[in-house]
Amino acid sequence: MTIEEWLGSENKLGIDIWNKKYRNNNESFEDWLNRVSDDDKEVKKLIKEKKFLFGGRILANRGLEKLGEKVTLSNCYVITPPEDSIESIFDCAKKLARTYSYGGGCGIDISKLAPRGAKVNNTAKETSGSVSFMDLYSLITGLIGQNGRRGALMLSISCDHPDLEEFIEMKSDLGRCTKANISIRITDKFMVAVKNKQPFTLKFTRVETGEVITKEVDAYSIFHKICEMNWDYAEPGMLFWDRIENWNLLSLDNNFEYAGTNPCAEEPLPAGGSCLLGSINLAEFITSNNTFDFESFKETVYVAIRALNNVLDEGLPLHPLAEQRRSVSDWRQIGLGIMGLADLLIKMGIRYGSKEAVDLCDMIGHAMADASLHESALLAKEYGFYPNYSESVMDTAFFTKNALGNTRGEIMQYGLRNSQLLTIAPTGTLSTMLGISGGIEPIFANYYERKTESLHGHDEYYKVYTPIVKTYMEEHNIVDDKDLPDFFVTAQTLDYKERIDMQAIWQNHIDASISSTVNVPNDFTVEQVEGLYMRAWEKGLKGVTIFRDGCKRAGILTTSPKEETHEQEEAKGLPRGAVIQVNNDVIGKKRRLTTGCGTLHCIALFDPDSGDLLETYLSKGSSGGCANFMVGLSRMISIAARAGVDVYSIVDQLKSAGTCPSYAVRTATKHDTSKGSCCPVAVGYALIDMYKEVQSDLGLTPESIKSVKKIQPRNTIVNNVAKCPSCGETLIFEGGCNVCKACGWSKCS
Repeated sequence: MTIEEWLGSENKLGIDIWNKKYRNNNESFEDWLNRVSDDDKEVKKLIKEKKFLFGGRILANRGLEKLGEKVTLSNCYVITPPEDSIESIFDCAKKLARTYSYGGGCGIDISKLAPRGAKVNNTAKETSGSVSFMDLYSLITGLIGQNGRRGALMLSISCDHPDLEEFIEMKSDLGRCTKANISIRITDKFMVAVKNKQPFTLKFTRVETGEVITKEVDAYSIFHKICEMNWDYAEPGMLFWDRIENWNLLSLDNNFEYAGTNPCAEEPLPAGGSCLLGSINLAEFITSNNTFDFESFKETVYVAIRALNNVLDEGLPLHPLAEQRRSVSDWRQIGLGIMGLADLLIKMGIRYGSKEAVDLCDMIGHAMADASLHESALLAKEYGFYPNYSESVMDTAFFTKNALGNTRGEIMQYGLRNSQLLTIAPTGTLSTMLGISGGIEPIFANYYERKTESLHGHDEYYKVYTPIVKTYMEEHNIVDDKDLPDFFVTAQTLDYKERIDMQAIWQNHIDASISSTVNVPNDFTVEQVEGLYMRAWEKGLKGVTIFRDGCKRAGILTTSPKEETHEQEEAKGLPRGAVIQVNNDVIGKKRRLTTGCGTLHCIALFDPDSGDLLETYLSKGSSGGCANFMVGLSRMISIAARAGVDVYSIVDQLKSAGTCPSYAVRTATKHDTSKGSCCPVAVGYALIDMYKEVQSDLGLTPESIKSVKKIQPRNTIVNNVAKCPSCGETLIFEGGCNVCKACGWSKCS
């Protein structure tokens, strides 16, 4: 079989995704299939039939360790939360960087860090607070490369932390914490206080000093602020923490504790925890009688659970950190999920969100949960249960609801091979490659607008139909999508209550969590956002995020074209006042400078296509100069770069700063200063040096640079619509992740 035969020769996008993301060194499709399946005949058969796919890390990396490459097969990790000390904070940063270098996405909870104003025993007298360190972790995420892309990060905080209000509003500054998603760990106690309009106490106790910091707030006012931020900026998301802790196989195990979630929030994990992923394509399980094939589905679950356990064993020595290897060995989490749900329902003529759809999902989810538990028990019989296994598993609410009689008997006799089995990940790139819907999401739109150059001197738009819509229209001789039956609902037209109900029924059968985005129209109100989150909590969801069409945060997309008010090609430059938003796909460089005041660290981020300077970060060493000055200088350099000012013009201005007496003295006496006459001039020389290095690394010539710059600036915000950094088309947001339907680019792949 060839890739064209597998995906269809007409599926140019899927073939391109496979070539760019999963194929290794020009291997054939059969060679790739053998590598990612480890020559397992059953797994190969499922992949060929498009019934099951491993997660992206496995499809790209499995077997490459035999070639000496440093890779991980796990998509997600949770780093041990930093304790309230500077040593622990930076130790966490080191672990984060190391994990990124292997290709894993990370989650960090900062609830143990002291709030702003807490007393500390150093020259600062009081701490800058937990939120201040989010920029550090975000910066690291932007710097460490992962085979052409940046890492993914989730930062979370408890709803009773005194820094909660500062955390809520952080993303209103679009220049801060740009490389991280943020979420709040919401407790039932807080939500009850919201519902009853009662006060709520924020509290933190510093172990080192014994200081107790408390603050009483109005619960509803805080909740309203969260919803306002979601309406305007699409963050912070909500993690309903009591549901996370109580609805799983470990809820009664006193030796287990969740420490946070992965970047898309579908994987709550312990400290050092990790999980690898795989997804079953529901669209391939329809019988000739237009019913769901439960027997074939359960057989696929058995094979997938066994396959993920094999990958877990192979990947155990490949985890970047010792704490990760220990955690994975002790708990053996895997995450089997689904994709193609919306396609399944359309093929069966069932409207997404209807009672019929909810009932069908209830049956499929129950079958999946029981089959997963059954196969994990048989693996325990064969290889032994996971090291930390406790019989309390069988008393948990999740087990009681989902394990049928035969499965209960097997687990009573053999235990379980895995402490966590099921999760629903975004599957953005995988589903785009196959041409199906992702995760449990409805289809985002029936069609997308594409622009083409017209012979008449103006832009014209044409419709590109979603694959399942295109197929249905061709089979039923439908010319206009307006004539589609009413079961063709989309993310924009679906009632949010039905969307929540669909996620709720799946969550009943998922022991981990679900990566989920509820897309809502532009006229959705803050009050409706409140209603959505309240319903999500009441229905037992573990977490949810909303995206309102046209809100301020880049990444909120529309399905129809809007007139761009400014020409943005190089010939005319950026319009006056326009500033581009830097995305995650950047190249980082660093220089350590010696100045008259001591040491200075200069970090610069560059565009990976044109090599242009995008952002600069300056920080003092142990004996450097004024921190506030360097922060101000770096921000001004960054905004100038993002506004289209070239690096040489920026450096020309820096070189006008003159000579610093301390710099001149040190140059004359110690001869160890970096090239320059003062800190700004030294920074300028460093920027030029790094810029030239990037140009060389990218193999860019003056001619190729000019060609690249004719493309629209990366992630320019025009009418609050974000563009794909790869092809320039409009992005959509599905399952908690930015996805481009034109070229297959995904932030989360």
